[in-house]
Amino acid sequence: MGSSLRYLALGDSYTIGESVAEEKRWPVQLSTKLQADGFDMGQPQIIARTGWTTDELDRGINQANPMGEFDLVSLLIGVNNQYRGRSSTEFASEFEALLKRAIDFANGKKERVFVVSIPDYGVTPFAINRNPDKIGREIDEFNAAQKRICEKYQIDFYDISPISREADQKPSLVAGDGLHPSGEMYKLWVESFYDKVKQKLGK
Repeated sequence: MGSSLRYLALGDSYTIGESVAEEKRWPVQLSTKLQADGFDMGQPQIIARTGWTTDELDRGINQANPMGEFDLVSLLIGVNNQYRGRSSTEFASEFEALLKRAIDFANGKKERVFVVSIPDYGVTPFAINRNPDKIGREIDEFNAAQKRICEKYQIDFYDISPISREADQKPSLVAGDGLHPSGEMYKLWVESFYDKVKQKLGK
């Protein structure tokens, strides 16, 4: 199956799907949906760990050392920078370096790369006593920095943050840990950008 399309998903708990089954992770749901649409998708290579910040993801990529060219590369990172109180300026610099690496993994084919926005965990039960408004404002600031950098490099930026905020009205969108998205929410993310990703692969 050497002809399978290769997908590299870079991120943190939201990419590895903390508290959901493997098949419910959004990169896996995306690959499964593409397979069902006739794409010869291999299993996604996921380099992500719960709690990772931008610099930790960078080191994680070094350790994993993914080889060869990827047909699709996604990046979703930053929530732990915000959670640990790091500045959006530092984040922007480290995010830009990661985005350049993502482009390199796609062999410079920018149309094969996409960024997913940071979801707003301020609406989850976990954050109820943690100043949800401040969390939301800071995540908006981080996402604005990502969007600006994506525009600079002509990379697609998929804003799933409004979907994440629906969790305050729909408890089923939150996983059992009261913090991370459920498989149902990840499905909504994938549906929101699926047609655009499909176009990246030429259909």
